Amino acid sequence: MQAVASMNGALRRLPPGAVYLLGLLPLAWVVWLVVSGGIGVDPVKAIEHRLGKIGLWFLVGGLTITPLRRFAGINLIRYRRAIGLLAFLYIVLHLTAWIWLDMGLLWGQALADLYKRPYLLFGITALAMLLPLALTSNNASVRRLGRNWRRLHWLVYPAVLLGVVHYLMQMKVISTEGWLWLAAVLALLGVRFRLFGPRS
Repeated sequence: MQAVASMNGALRRLPPGAVYLLGLLPLAWVVWLVVSGGIGVDPVKAIEHRLGKIGLWFLVGGLTITPLRRFAGINLIRYRRAIGLLAFLYIVLHLTAWIWLDMGLLWGQALADLYKRPYLLFGITALAMLLPLALTSNNASVRRLGRNWRRLHWLVYPAVLLGVVHYLMQMKVISTEGWLWLAAVLALLGVRFRLFGPRS
């Protein structure tokens, strides 16, 4: 318990703004790989996949905050907004890379791609669910919406699940890593709904 108390004490000294800066490091790494030529033989796909995976990391990371506080006593609640907004940023960049770099801003081609690859619809639907959460993540919206703010932000749960389904469906053969992602998200959702209910 002393270790947890020390950790929470150190976390209290870390301002949320620092989390935003740290959260941009993966983006800086992707940019460095592009500039240095280390992104791979298919840079467009590599950029898309890396940005999408980073967004998924932050989404799932946000789901772990409540269980960490409940089971381990580690309090990261004050960073939840930053983690959620970073997830949204990377997912928007993921979509932008697909529309701009992959589709070349050819909207007809993009619509045809949606028809051929249904998993794209799952990803876009997840992003659409996250959009109102990002727009209402400010203090003014919390005050204005009151209890409805919490109800609205329950959209994060189906959004995360759809994001994982999107990730799995784009694989020709689902890898062990893919199944682990799904298992982790289902476990976190199970813990969230069974032990905490709608109160937090």
